[in-house]
Amino acid sequence: MLTDTAHADTAQDTTPHHSADAPGHESTVAELSHDFRMANGRLARRLRQEKADNELSASQFSALGSLFVQGPLTLSELSEHEHVTPPSMTRTVHALVTAGLVDRSGVADDGRKVVLTATPAGLDIMRETRKRREAWLAQRLIRLSPAERRTLADATSIMKELANS
Repeated sequence: MLTDTAHADTAQDTTPHHSADAPGHESTVAELSHDFRMANGRLARRLRQEKADNELSASQFSALGSLFVQGPLTLSELSEHEHVTPPSMTRTVHALVTAGLVDRSGVADDGRKVVLTATPAGLDIMRETRKRREAWLAQRLIRLSPAERRTLADATSIMKELANS
Protein backbone atom coordinates (compact mmCIF):
# COMPACT_ATOMS: atom_id res chain seq x y z
CA MET A 1 0.00 0.00 0.00
CA LEU A 2 1.17 3.54 -0.69
CA THR A 3 0.79 6.50 1.60
CA ASP A 4 1.05 10.01 0.22
CA THR A 5 3.33 11.19 2.99
CA ALA A 6 6.67 12.34 1.63
CA HIS A 7 9.62 13.83 3.41
CA ALA A 8 9.99 17.52 2.61
CA ASP A 9 13.76 17.27 2.39
CA THR A 10 14.93 13.72 1.75
CA ALA A 11 18.55 14.89 1.46
CA GLN A 12 18.59 15.61 5.20
CA ASP A 13 16.54 12.56 6.18
CA THR A 14 18.82 10.31 8.22
CA THR A 15 16.26 7.60 8.99
CA PRO A 16 16.95 4.20 7.45
CA HIS A 17 15.33 3.73 4.08
CA HIS A 18 12.59 1.11 3.99
CA SER A 19 12.10 -0.54 0.66
CA ALA A 20 8.72 -0.08 -0.98
CA ASP A 21 8.50 -3.85 -1.42
CA ALA A 22 9.24 -4.86 2.18
CA PRO A 23 6.51 -7.20 3.45
CA GLY A 24 3.77 -5.35 5.30
CA HIS A 25 5.40 -1.96 4.83
CA GLU A 26 3.25 0.94 3.66
CA SER A 27 5.46 2.91 1.32
CA THR A 28 5.52 6.66 1.26
CA VAL A 29 5.62 8.48 -2.05
CA ALA A 30 9.26 9.35 -1.27
CA GLU A 31 10.14 5.67 -0.69
CA LEU A 32 8.39 4.53 -3.85
CA SER A 33 10.02 7.33 -5.81
CA HIS A 34 13.45 6.31 -4.54
CA ASP A 35 12.94 2.57 -5.16
CA PHE A 36 11.45 3.15 -8.61
CA ARG A 37 14.31 5.45 -9.62
CA MET A 38 16.94 3.04 -8.35
CA ALA A 39 15.39 -0.01 -10.04
CA ASN A 40 14.88 1.88 -13.30
CA GLY A 41 18.48 3.12 -13.25
CA ARG A 42 19.88 -0.33 -12.55
CA LEU A 43 17.83 -1.89 -15.32
CA ALA A 44 18.88 0.84 -17.77
CA ARG A 45 22.56 0.38 -16.86
CA ARG A 46 22.26 -3.39 -17.25
CA LEU A 47 20.59 -3.06 -20.64
CA ARG A 48 23.27 -0.60 -21.78
CA GLN A 49 25.83 -3.35 -21.23
CA GLU A 50 24.12 -5.35 -23.98
CA LYS A 51 25.51 -3.47 -26.96
CA ALA A 52 27.22 -4.51 -30.14
CA ASP A 53 30.28 -2.24 -29.90
CA ASN A 54 31.97 -1.63 -26.57
CA GLU A 55 34.44 0.84 -28.08
CA LEU A 56 31.92 3.67 -28.35
CA SER A 57 31.53 6.12 -25.49
CA ALA A 58 28.08 6.61 -24.01
CA SER A 59 27.68 9.95 -25.79
CA GLN A 60 28.81 8.49 -29.13
CA PHE A 61 26.45 5.56 -28.78
CA SER A 62 23.58 7.86 -27.82
CA ALA A 63 24.18 10.16 -30.81
CA LEU A 64 24.36 7.18 -33.17
CA GLY A 65 21.16 5.87 -31.61
CA SER A 66 19.44 9.18 -32.25
CA LEU A 67 20.41 9.04 -35.92
CA PHE A 68 19.20 5.44 -36.04
CA VAL A 69 15.78 6.33 -34.61
CA GLN A 70 15.27 9.86 -35.98
CA GLY A 71 17.01 9.50 -39.33
CA PRO A 72 19.27 12.17 -40.83
CA LEU A 73 19.72 15.29 -38.68
CA THR A 74 21.75 18.47 -38.81
CA LEU A 75 24.39 19.01 -36.15
CA SER A 76 22.12 21.55 -34.44
CA GLU A 77 19.18 19.16 -34.44
CA LEU A 78 21.30 16.33 -33.07
CA SER A 79 22.79 18.60 -30.39
CA GLU A 80 19.32 19.69 -29.34
CA HIS A 81 18.00 16.15 -29.34
CA GLU A 82 20.93 14.96 -27.19
CA HIS A 83 20.80 18.05 -24.93
CA VAL A 84 24.46 18.95 -25.49
CA THR A 85 26.20 21.99 -26.94
CA PRO A 86 27.09 22.05 -30.64
CA PRO A 87 30.87 22.10 -29.90
CA SER A 88 30.48 18.97 -27.78
CA MET A 89 28.40 17.29 -30.48
CA THR A 90 31.00 18.26 -33.09
CA ARG A 91 33.61 16.21 -31.19
CA THR A 92 31.22 13.28 -30.83
CA VAL A 93 30.28 13.35 -34.51
CA HIS A 94 33.93 13.63 -35.56
CA ALA A 95 34.69 10.41 -33.67
CA LEU A 96 31.70 8.66 -35.28
CA VAL A 97 32.70 9.86 -38.77
CA THR A 98 36.30 8.72 -38.18
CA ALA A 99 34.99 5.29 -37.09
CA GLY A 100 32.92 5.06 -40.30
CA LEU A 101 29.61 5.00 -38.43
CA VAL A 102 28.25 8.38 -39.55
CA ASP A 103 28.43 10.28 -42.85
CA ARG A 104 28.37 14.05 -43.26
CA SER A 105 26.82 15.49 -46.39
CA GLY A 106 26.07 19.00 -47.54
CA VAL A 107 22.64 20.30 -48.39
CA ALA A 108 22.31 21.37 -52.04
CA ASP A 109 20.44 24.63 -51.36
CA ASP A 110 22.50 25.67 -48.30
CA GLY A 111 26.25 25.07 -48.48
CA ARG A 112 26.66 25.88 -44.76
CA LYS A 113 24.27 23.16 -43.60
CA VAL A 114 25.56 19.63 -43.02
CA VAL A 115 23.32 16.61 -42.59
CA LEU A 116 24.45 13.64 -40.50
CA THR A 117 23.37 10.13 -41.42
CA ALA A 118 24.19 6.76 -39.86
CA THR A 119 26.20 4.60 -42.28
CA PRO A 120 25.31 0.97 -42.96
CA ALA A 121 27.97 0.00 -40.38
CA GLY A 122 26.40 2.36 -37.84
CA LEU A 123 22.94 0.97 -38.55
CA ASP A 124 24.25 -2.58 -38.14
CA ILE A 125 25.64 -1.74 -34.69
CA MET A 126 22.31 -0.29 -33.62
CA ARG A 127 20.31 -3.25 -34.99
CA GLU A 128 22.63 -5.73 -33.26
CA THR A 129 22.40 -3.77 -30.02
CA ARG A 130 18.59 -3.73 -30.18
CA LYS A 131 18.62 -7.48 -30.85
CA ARG A 132 20.93 -8.17 -27.88
CA ARG A 133 18.96 -5.96 -25.50
CA GLU A 134 15.61 -7.42 -26.49
CA ALA A 135 16.97 -11.00 -26.19
CA TRP A 136 18.46 -10.29 -22.75
CA LEU A 137 15.22 -8.80 -21.47
CA ALA A 138 12.99 -11.45 -23.09
CA GLN A 139 15.00 -14.20 -21.35
CA ARG A 140 14.15 -12.59 -18.01
CA LEU A 141 10.52 -11.78 -18.81
CA ILE A 142 9.75 -15.36 -19.85
CA ARG A 143 10.56 -16.45 -16.28
CA LEU A 144 7.81 -14.23 -14.89
CA SER A 145 4.38 -15.60 -14.17
CA PRO A 146 1.50 -14.48 -16.40
CA ALA A 147 0.25 -12.28 -13.55
CA GLU A 148 3.69 -10.66 -13.18
CA ARG A 149 3.85 -10.01 -16.93
CA ARG A 150 0.40 -8.36 -16.79
CA THR A 151 1.59 -6.22 -13.89
CA LEU A 152 4.69 -5.28 -15.87
CA ALA A 153 2.56 -4.40 -18.91
CA ASP A 154 0.43 -2.12 -16.71
CA ALA A 155 3.56 -0.58 -15.18
CA THR A 156 5.00 -0.02 -18.66
CA SER A 157 1.95 2.04 -19.60
CA ILE A 158 2.35 4.10 -16.44
CA MET A 159 6.07 4.58 -17.12
CA LYS A 160 5.30 5.84 -20.63
CA GLU A 161 2.85 8.35 -19.15
CA LEU A 162 5.48 9.50 -16.63
CA ALA A 163 8.12 9.84 -19.35
CA ASN A 164 5.79 11.91 -21.52
CA SER A 165 4.62 14.23 -18.73
